[in-house]
Amino acid sequence: MTIFELVTASELVAYWNTMANQRGPYLGESLFPARKKRGLNLKWIKGSKGLPVVLNPSAYDAKVKIRDRIGFSTVSTNMPFFKEGVLIDEETRQELNMVLETNNPAYVDSVMNNVFDDETRLLEGARAQRERMRMQLLTTGLIAISANGQDYNYDYGIPSTHKVQTTTPWSNPAADIMGDIKTWQDLIEDETGVRPTRAICDRATFNYFLKNDAIIKSNFVLSNGQAALNEPMVRRYLQENLGLTIEVNTKKFVDEAGATKPFIPANTFTMIPEGDLGSTWFGTTPEESDLMAGQIGSSTQVAITDTGVAVATHGQFDPVNVETKVSMICLPSFEAADQIIIADVSHSGE
Repeated sequence: MTIFELVTASELVAYWNTMANQRGPYLGESLFPARKKRGLNLKWIKGSKGLPVVLNPSAYDAKVKIRDRIGFSTVSTNMPFFKEGVLIDEETRQELNMVLETNNPAYVDSVMNNVFDDETRLLEGARAQRERMRMQLLTTGLIAISANGQDYNYDYGIPSTHKVQTTTPWSNPAADIMGDIKTWQDLIEDETGVRPTRAICDRATFNYFLKNDAIIKSNFVLSNGQAALNEPMVRRYLQENLGLTIEVNTKKFVDEAGATKPFIPANTFTMIPEGDLGSTWFGTTPEESDLMAGQIGSSTQVAITDTGVAVATHGQFDPVNVETKVSMICLPSFEAADQIIIADVSHSGE
């Protein structure tokens, strides 16, 4: 057995899939389920306000009336391309060669697990990039990625009236948090017939609820006059009074420049309806296209994982090495774009 037989796309994908249960789920994976299409172009129908238009009555045997797409628009764009690769470093390559000479399967498995742990960082990076795009949508209504000489910018056309600011920052205990939320819920329901019943924010923003005077005074005061308020109490209070549940998202990622950033920025409070908000669409990468066309060379192997992420391994002979490449063509659609609120809760109306 050689290094080319050990480090293959199929083995790497199998290892990645077996480790799936150890990876915590991303919020966006449930809100924007994965779907696949051929090619690079993505089209979806964006419904204005989301309100149904009743079907017209008709006489029997009458010619059908063709409906105009009033209030609907077709969004069409090319999906962005992401690609990165790694080589096995010289020290690991030498260790692999020595391991192969021992004919010790347990030793081989141990070293290969280290190799795959290192190379699956590319797949984890692809996964984080997808979540970054979805969370950018939910916190700004835009996708903006600039790195490696590429600039990807997408505006999903969320109505400006749905990007709101508080008149009193929520960090102020006197802020009318409950009133703000109800106003925003009423706004979306009045326009679309759909009431937002879920919200997303970071931990610092959620903590404003715990320190809010009105929320504390509503229910949670001990006999000695001291406030007694905890997270379960707040969650129950919001559900009972506003029908609202909050997802506190504290996950982070490292961007292309090496900076650690949260998926959900501080002082952003996003309200969304029930159900899927859109889809995470995957296009056909060049590697997958070659695979389907049977144009993969003998020293290259390609495998597909996570609906549409291509993993390619290519053997090199001078020096002997294996290059692993991960590529992805991906973009979310956002059919529910008109049914959300993006609130900046740090703003003061003064």
